[in-house]
Amino acid sequence: MKLIFIRHAEPDYSIDSLTEKGFHEAELLARRTASWHVTDFYCSPLGRAVKTSEPTLARHGRTAITCDWLQEFRVPVSSEGRPDGKTIPWDFMPEYLNRYPELLDADRWLDTPVMKSGDVKNAYEHVCSSFDKLLEKYGYVRDGLAYRTTHNESSCGYMVYNGTTKECMAAHPDDEPVLVFFCHLGIMLCIMSHLINTSPVTLWQGFFTPPSSVTVLSAEERIPGLSYFRCQMLGDTSHLRLNDEPVSYYGGFAPPFQG
Repeated sequence: MKLIFIRHAEPDYSIDSLTEKGFHEAELLARRTASWHVTDFYCSPLGRAVKTSEPTLARHGRTAITCDWLQEFRVPVSSEGRPDGKTIPWDFMPEYLNRYPELLDADRWLDTPVMKSGDVKNAYEHVCSSFDKLLEKYGYVRDGLAYRTTHNESSCGYMVYNGTTKECMAAHPDDEPVLVFFCHLGIMLCIMSHLINTSPVTLWQGFFTPPSSVTVLSAEERIPGLSYFRCQMLGDTSHLRLNDEPVSYYGGFAPPFQG
């Protein structure tokens, strides 16, 4: 299984749509996706994600399934030093992390005072359970930190414990599900944290995925019937760079690399 997360193109947040540059990014993205063999498309209901998806969907002659839980993860929590006393749970200064390193602990981050100041636990668990229910439709059932696969084990019998990469590639099925999600930076990293079993704060604070970028996770099944998701590509913007279109800075606090 391949999970492809696409962050919306450069946004105009004031009208929940895209800038002129954002619409151009979405067109360049559509050219990139034209050869993809996609099982299903999913999309956030927010306008900037919908507008980003439209050129790709048109090229494929497809529609996307809208999921409310793919909206941006904007659960308000208390914040020291902010005029209104509120922030979002993925916007902390480094000094705050120094004071509360447990935010980076996969087993403790939800129990920190700042996360308890908002409805983060329920919101996070809702997103994770919704995503797991979706994966179940494709034969991947959450089992502890991994996923049991319910497809016929004979189809993945080539996978052996400590099997070499070459052995795995030689017989990998060509008809694996490929799911594409048009969504947002915060919710994408939220879902990724669940898939790879880490604190989302680690991803929220440590990674930047530019507008219209492509992130790919793949299910590796080295033991028949048991899969674990691994990130193969994060925040890739080759469709922009190969067309001399600058990478947008929205969502980051340093100029993005343009090479």
